[in-house]
Amino acid sequence: MAKKIIIAIDGWSSCGKSTLAKELAKELGYLYVDSGAMYRAITLYFLRNHVDWTDKHEVKNALDAISLEFILNEKSQLGEMHLNGENVEYVIRDLVVAEKVSDVAAIKEVRKFAVNQQQQMGKKKGVIMDGRDIGTVVFPKAELKIFLTADNAVRVERRFKELFEKNPNVTIEEVKSNLEMRDYIDSHREESPLRQADDAILLDNTNLTADETTQKALKLVKKVMSSN
Repeated sequence: MAKKIIIAIDGWSSCGKSTLAKELAKELGYLYVDSGAMYRAITLYFLRNHVDWTDKHEVKNALDAISLEFILNEKSQLGEMHLNGENVEYVIRDLVVAEKVSDVAAIKEVRKFAVNQQQQMGKKKGVIMDGRDIGTVVFPKAELKIFLTADNAVRVERRFKELFEKNPNVTIEEVKSNLEMRDYIDSHREESPLRQADDAILLDNTNLTADETTQKALKLVKKVMSSN
């Protein structure tokens, strides 16, 4: 049996990081951890409980009351985000959460809380995690690091299609504005900003289908596995 590795996938919003990570997890029989879902769940809790995230004391108390867990959906064979025992996998994808998640994810205490949980999940290897600081902060020694990117216009179109299915009232202008805001916050925040790790492999999927992206990534996985 091939030795299990850690695969870190970082990149901009709406590049298809989660889609790629899920497909690789299915192909390899690995655990998929959606780090973005963790930050979204924390954001959802803050919004629901009117937490003032500019107040460190309130943030700390809120984090102490949060329990995050990925529970396997037998049908999809993928882990779904549960917040304090409630399945919030679909609630956290709303634009209301998307508009605030970058602000919440930029908070030092929030990142420490999430990173600690993510590192615990990766101890046994055989893990694929996607996010914005996986290869630089969470798993700096991951055997394979992929940095996913795509043209802005393509990312906006992808995100719009995804949101439009759930909310036909959403406009492409709203999506574009949200994406630009998240890109700026993610790449300029003080704590763990989004950047490509020095040893990460750049994968531009602007002109690739989801399946073509997966096949390219699988070749990278096999190459790393054969050299380990």
